[in-house]
Amino acid sequence: MFRSNFSLAIVLAVLTPFLASAPAHAQATRTWVSGVGDDVNPCSRTAPCKTFAGAISKTAAGGEINCLDPAGYGLVTIIKSITIDCEGTFGSILASGSTGVTINGAGINVVLRNISVNGAGTTPGVRGINIVAANSVWIENLKIFGFSQQAIRDVRSASGTLSILDTVARNNTGAGLGVAPTAGTVKVLINNFHSLNNGFGVALGPNVQATIRNSDLSNNTTAGISNEGGNYVANNNSISNNATGVLNSSGVARLSNNDIAHSTTSINNAGGTVISFGNNRTNTPTSGPITPAGGATSDLGQQ
Repeated sequence: MFRSNFSLAIVLAVLTPFLASAPAHAQATRTWVSGVGDDVNPCSRTAPCKTFAGAISKTAAGGEINCLDPAGYGLVTIIKSITIDCEGTFGSILASGSTGVTINGAGINVVLRNISVNGAGTTPGVRGINIVAANSVWIENLKIFGFSQQAIRDVRSASGTLSILDTVARNNTGAGLGVAPTAGTVKVLINNFHSLNNGFGVALGPNVQATIRNSDLSNNTTAGISNEGGNYVANNNSISNNATGVLNSSGVARLSNNDIAHSTTSINNAGGTVISFGNNRTNTPTSGPITPAGGATSDLGQQ
């Protein structure tokens, strides 16, 4: 008996420091949320959390949060690399009087996929997605609507990338997308973006390099594309029924193969440089100088 007790005491003495240092709740690489979940849960598939905010604290950096069923999953602030994906079910954020998603982490990489962000309510939401700091942000297949300011706003102060794919921004008082970094250069890729019934379809400021392709920027009260110091290429877009189709206050706009129709002014170069490759289609007047490009050349790579 003495020998057994003595051996047990030795084992406990060896293990105690390790047991004491073990984390009580290790973060998981993948977590889940459910409309019938609870944020006191570990956010596992069988014991999901109820909100994105509850799940993100239990998800490891670089991990992923998935939605198990249709529900509203609440406002969330993201300060580490994460993917939030509600593919296969209806996951939403109701952001009455507030901002749906805030991204604020230097150097982080964030993916938002298959989410509805709704600003409707007695007091309209402020912004759908507000990017304050990040390395890369991917917005894929989101619907963002009903906000008093921008659907998507990017005002980071360091270089990074923003990719918007297969996304709808509609019925927002401000821009469907507003990018105005205070420093560095933000490189923006937009493909199949439907920015409709907003103040602006896309609004770009200085320190922006953007490509806008295969998108519908229409029925916006001020302009389909507004540029105040950025450098962008717009190709194969439908830009219709805006007060001004393309408004260039400063910076460089390169336009190719766009339908710019049914606006008071199709293209207004109020400052900066507008370069047209001669294959845009308009049915209303233009204003200001437009520089032609893509003339006859022996280089078969040029139009």
